[in-house]
Amino acid sequence: MTETSTAPVLIAVDDASGIGVLTLNRPRQRNPLSVDTMREVISGLRALAADSRVIVIRADGPVFSAGHDLREMIGRTLEEERAIFDVCNEMMRTVQSIPQPVIASVQGPAVAAGCQLVASCDLAVAATDAVFGTPGVRIGLFCSTPMVAVSRAVGRKRALQMLLTGDTIDAETAADWGLVNFVVPPEELEIRTADLAAKIVSASSATVRIGKEAFYRQIDLPQDEAYDAMAETMAANAMICDAQEGMSAFVEKRSPVWQGR
Repeated sequence: MTETSTAPVLIAVDDASGIGVLTLNRPRQRNPLSVDTMREVISGLRALAADSRVIVIRADGPVFSAGHDLREMIGRTLEEERAIFDVCNEMMRTVQSIPQPVIASVQGPAVAAGCQLVASCDLAVAATDAVFGTPGVRIGLFCSTPMVAVSRAVGRKRALQMLLTGDTIDAETAADWGLVNFVVPPEELEIRTADLAAKIVSASSATVRIGKEAFYRQIDLPQDEAYDAMAETMAANAMICDAQEGMSAFVEKRSPVWQGR
């Protein structure tokens, strides 16, 4: 990655670790999620999905993301407004539909669609200076699409508190509410995120792919349907090469040798 690049999104892969990194690269503008940037995020995630085992989404500068570029939303037709949110929805769905786990690594403010992006990621690590919010109500534009991801992460009452007041929450509160997994000092954000990614990489990539897809498939099912679906998934998982190797290695008290299949 090159700091002088003018691209709105940068991608890089560490071949040795299998960790891919997608960087929001508009620090002077507070990393807004313009339509072009969101399209770059989508294509970047898909490119990293071909070469990575875990993907980290991070941002340059003191702000993770201030959300949508409001200049794109003034004086537009209804169809043009719909097109913006169609791209946003596609970006959030891509985060969860690609087989690799996606980790948000957050410093500074992550608000509106920026908060939605964090909530959509599979895992999140936040620096102590991170804050999260859905402040659209204050400018007459309720954060309805961010609400989808945020309410699923933190629950109804807490989501509505954020949505109706527009107040931000600090990183410790975000961790307590379930919006992020860990809070770390800013100087440790990169290394702690990498440590989390490395733990995932150490597992079978085939098993991780199965697990992520299964998680999102069952999470909103009624409990009986979820059990039925996951019993079938687990039975099929048990048949793959890496599961047989892992179980054999456990019984034989040795380290498994993964083949990714």
